[in-house]
Parts: sequence; C-alpha cells; structure tokens
Amino acid sequence: MRGGIVQASLAYVIWGLFPLYFRLLHGVVALEVLAHRVVWSLVFLLGVLTVRRQWDWLGPALRNRRVLGLFLASSALIATNWYVYIWAIGHGRVVDASLGYFITPLVNVLTGWLVLKERLRPVQWAAVVTAAVGVAWLTWAQGTPPWIALVLAASFSTYGLLRKTATLGALEGLTLETLLLGPIALAGLGWAITQGHAVFPGATLDLQGLLVLTGPLTAVPLLLFAAGARRIPLSLLGMLQYIGPTIQLALGVWLFHEPFAGARAQGFAIIWAACALFSAELWWRSRQSATM
Repeated sequence: MRGGIVQASLAYVIWGLFPLYFRLLHGVVALEVLAHRVVWSLVFLLGVLTVRRQWDWLGPALRNRRVLGLFLASSALIATNWYVYIWAIGHGRVVDASLGYFITPLVNVLTGWLVLKERLRPVQWAAVVTAAVGVAWLTWAQGTPPWIALVLAASFSTYGLLRKTATLGALEGLTLETLLLGPIALAGLGWAITQGHAVFPGATLDLQGLLVLTGPLTAVPLLLFAAGARRIPLSLLGMLQYIGPTIQLALGVWLFHEPFAGARAQGFAIIWAACALFSAELWWRSRQSATM
C-alpha cells in the first residue's frame, strides 16, 4: 500500500505544481496552449502504447457507438476543464482555480445523488450544504459567482461520471479522448500558423520545448494516479486529493501574491469546513468497515 500512497501523492503534487509550469507559457494564448497539450499528449500516449504493444482495445472501441459517444462527451468536458484552468493561471486566478478542486469531491457526491440516485448520508448532506453556503458567501462578497471554480468542479465531476461508466482504463481512455480532440487541435494550430497568430513557429527553443512537454506532463500524473488508486483505500485517496488544491492555493497567495483576505478568506474557510466534514466522514466510515 505504501507504493500506492507514493504514486497517488506524487500525482497530486504534480497537479498542484501545474501553475508554476503554465505561468512559464504566459506569452501563449490559452487556446494555443490547449491545442499543444492535446497534440503532444496524443504523441506521448501513442508512444507509450507502442512500447507496451497495447493496441487490442482500439478497434473495438472505435466500432462501438456507445463508447464513442461517451468519449466524445468526456473529451469535450476535459478540453473545457483544461482550457478554463490554463486561462485562469494565465490571468492570475490561481486561487480561484484551487477553489474548484477543493469543492470537486463535494460536487462529485452531489452529482452521484442527482444522476445515479445515490443516497447521501447526513454528514455528506451537511458537507454539501456547508460548501453551498461558502459559494453563496463568495458570490455575495465578490458580487459575482466564482465561475472559474464552478466550471472546473462541474466539468471535472461530470467527466468523472462519464469515465466511471466507460469500459476503458486510464491510459486507453485518455488516448481515445486525445484521438478525438487531435484533429480539431491540429486544424486550429494549422489555421493559426497560416494566419500568423501562432506563437510556436517563431518561439525560442525553450518555449517550444515547454509546449511540447505539456504532453507528458498531462499523461504522467494521470497514469501515476491510476496506478496508485488501485492500491490504496478510497478513504485514503479521498484525503490525499486535497494535496493538489492546497499547493495551488499556497502558490497563488504566497508566490503570485493574489488577494486573499477578508470576505474571500471567510468564504474559503466555510468551504474548508465542508471539506473537513467530508473527509472525516469518509475516514470514519472506512474505520467502521475495517472493524466490522
């Protein structure tokens, strides 16, 4: 189990440090970064599958309309999530992005109740309601809903729901998603290059290298997470998932000096209380199950 903890924790640490990397791409518009992320992820994943000789799944998946439909939807959701996140980092909204991943587990619970008709336990309801109060407080204090956090949480939660019902594993699923997104990304990059809007052709070798590395940087933590998640209990995974947004929040406040005081800090405190309730209930249930 120790190996699984290390793998999952490392995945969350890498995700938490993403703002440092994407800030290096500040001269590239978010849409071009997204296109490069899709293209180079696809190249990297195809290389991994070639080395592992793991191609048996692709033909049946492409011939299955239900699978294709699910992954068309999931690819649109993950592209939306990636774009909003990249845009937020580039526009100095790291703290808002971190909030999205703090509330994602609670949105997952709510999605399960709404879509899968799962029954929520009283403490889960308390956590969801507390988080809603925190979001309402931030909306009132800022005069506008925390849309970045809400879009990130909603898109990733719905993406997780679709992937939960799909038959492909993490590597195969991400490969199919990038295969579906790849032609659009390549067409967009091609158009931008012909129109003189693309940064990549005239960029320095350092910047070009950073854009290329968005591919493995996308795939590696996902594969680490998938490997770790299979080896550790769900309750432990549920507590480890706050590593990422905690690192992002720390970077946003202490390194990038984004505002974090007064009503905004109070709203975060309410949401943290909801996260604490959720984690404590998850831990208690796991201990109870272990005892039984």
